[in-house]
Amino acid sequence: MFNTIEELTRALAAGEMIVLTDDERRENEGDLVMSAEKITPAAVNFMVSEGRGLVCVPLPVERARELGLHEMTRNNDPLGTCFTISVDANREVTTGISAFDRARTIQALADPKCLAADFHSPGHVFPLIARNGGVLVRAGHTEGAVDLMRLAGLSAPAVICEILNPDGSMARIPQLQEFVNRHNLKFGCIADLIEFRRRTESMVERVTTVKLPTDFGIFDLHCFVAKHDGREHLALVYGEVAGKQDVLTRVHSECLTGDVFHSQRCDCGQQLAVAMQRIVAEGSGVLVYMRQEGRGIGLANKLHAY
Repeated sequence: MFNTIEELTRALAAGEMIVLTDDERRENEGDLVMSAEKITPAAVNFMVSEGRGLVCVPLPVERARELGLHEMTRNNDPLGTCFTISVDANREVTTGISAFDRARTIQALADPKCLAADFHSPGHVFPLIARNGGVLVRAGHTEGAVDLMRLAGLSAPAVICEILNPDGSMARIPQLQEFVNRHNLKFGCIADLIEFRRRTESMVERVTTVKLPTDFGIFDLHCFVAKHDGREHLALVYGEVAGKQDVLTRVHSECLTGDVFHSQRCDCGQQLAVAMQRIVAEGSGVLVYMRQEGRGIGLANKLHAY
């Protein structure tokens, strides 16, 4: 049913529109997606007349900052869609609402030479701020569109528009399939984009390595930063493991109360010590220390449940 991510990015790089859908447990919607730098008045008109949704421009955080665009209001949207105040370009635009005017504003949003002074608000184009980390942090159309632009080798700003049925209801998968067949468009899903990024990208970057003397022996302590959320994780390596198969490995979730304070409510500290002892006894091994206190819920929430 769905095209591959490579097929989607080739279509986008060629200036074509695609349709991108999210999970049925989320919005369960399909959006038309196109590169902002390749937008045309005809494309805007197609989105308005055939898509029938709201024409928006997903932007990466850094571009929104350059343009002085901030959240429209305190965000209590359950899905966290980050709308900024609407804008129109100052030049080559009349009332701002025509397909030509909106295309011009969208092009300006994608033009790195255009800054905040080149726009006025309110307007007729709705920028959205994508979360850093893209679909690995938030599985929304905003992040999916920006991720696809980057994968296609385009500037990150995109254009999206929800697809409605002729009766005004949201188009679901069966109607979206008919839509892409009728208009000869590529069809993709955010779940595939998430899987593609996890498979093809390095999710962490090593930032430092030190020798760590412990009660059990001297380990090489490597600190990694997760690219999608900035969290720091650790790998303790003992002995030579490069090129080896069947390396003794433990993945340990951070537990301040057990690892540091030796709480009697858990055996995390004992598990950590036993793992390090076994690795030293084996002669080599790796302990991956995940900085996800309380399995990711945070220390305060864990203590509330103590």
